Amino acid sequence: MIALVLALLAGALVGLALGSLGAGGSILTVPALIYLLGFSPVEATTAGLVIVIATSATALAAHARAGKVRWRAGLLFAAAGLLPAAAAGVLSAHIPATILTLAFAALAVPAGLRMLRHRTPPENATVSVARAAGAGAGLGAVTGFLGVGGGFLAVPALVAVLAVPMSAAVGTSLLVIIVNALVALAARATTGVSLDWALIMPFIAAAVLGAWDGRRLAAKIAPAALQRVFGALLLAVVAAMAAGVTL
Repeated sequence: MIALVLALLAGALVGLALGSLGAGGSILTVPALIYLLGFSPVEATTAGLVIVIATSATALAAHARAGKVRWRAGLLFAAAGLLPAAAAGVLSAHIPATILTLAFAALAVPAGLRMLRHRTPPENATVSVARAAGAGAGLGAVTGFLGVGGGFLAVPALVAVLAVPMSAAVGTSLLVIIVNALVALAARATTGVSLDWALIMPFIAAAVLGAWDGRRLAAKIAPAALQRVFGALLLAVVAAMAAGVTL
């Protein structure tokens, strides 16, 4: 019963972050699964992909209804990450748990600092095919290896590399995230990783509901303030991981 309650609370927090910021929620999923629900790093990164796909699809539908998705740019960006996402998805199942945890921390620290600084990426950047391919491949690899959506990476990359306006960058990033996560999850299906669906399903349900609440919260509280709160929370999670504290 305690594990179920923790899954619901963690899912609500993840959905709140995703709904209010369009990013940052999925990177909280992996440590929540490991330190609150007792998943191994491999199980957590695989389950994280399932959760990312479900919550991102819900959020994408809302952005699509509002006309805030650049479908062609998003699909082109995602295409560059297909092979890296698949390769990283297979590779991660054979990586020691300690390495996966350290890799996650190495990614989470700059992500948390970026959220604290609240820097807005420049618009109207020059589009470079090489840079777009490189950024898409990098994001695909991160998604496949660590089981996180990478919205905090995808949004600035879409704006700076593909010149997608900020008004459409969040919705478009969700499309990229879903494609990469689906490919990575399909690759992991061959590794035989077992998942505890009795905890994952409540987590997803709470995340989906939290995402809707997050959209309403974003209309009442300054996005910069919300982003700093989640950035500080992410850094606190990383500090606890480094100290070996069971949250």
